[in-house]
Amino acid sequence: MSALDALHDPAAPVVGCPRRDGGQSPAAQRILAAATPRFYLEGIRAVSADAVMAQAEVTKATFYRHFPTKDHLVAAYLTTVAAAERHTVQTWRATHPGDPAAVLSRYADQLAAQACGPGFRGCPFLNALAEYPEPDHPVRVVVDGHRSWLRCTATELLTELGVADPAGVALQLVMLRDGAMASDATPEEIGQALRAAGALLVRTAQRSR
Repeated sequence: MSALDALHDPAAPVVGCPRRDGGQSPAAQRILAAATPRFYLEGIRAVSADAVMAQAEVTKATFYRHFPTKDHLVAAYLTTVAAAERHTVQTWRATHPGDPAAVLSRYADQLAAQACGPGFRGCPFLNALAEYPEPDHPVRVVVDGHRSWLRCTATELLTELGVADPAGVALQLVMLRDGAMASDATPEEIGQALRAAGALLVRTAQRSR
């Protein structure tokens, strides 16, 4: 799922100050909806808090009540994208119980389609990583947490497949994913290359057991 689609995902977390019933505040949702496409398409540091306020049509008091700093908004943006991706993968795992290869194949297909889709500007997490290199920065913590989830999920799927050193192979698959995000090939070419390279890694690891 792309960064721009994440806002509409049913698993989207509540950001900012919730309503009294715990639901999403409309004002916070407007702020996030204004920020998400601009952070992704223009770059996080290039978009000011004032620009987001103007587009969301909220006052400074409203903005800072929900997001004490711009970094809080950036973290909310990335957390929302991460939640959408996790929900999608969890749905695939529920749809293909006991078939980790099918889950990995679906991930490859979606990644290929996303990488060649309109408005694609790379992986939002890798983009944020480049803009926030400090390892203890709150935004970097969200990025590192999601990338850790990617590796852990791949490790679980590879363990089900019975490969040797599933954590090591998972790291290699994540590196393939990162490379696909920077490719200028067609969706079909990217999907085929991901599946072929991933399958080779898995077969080699299975033979080495």
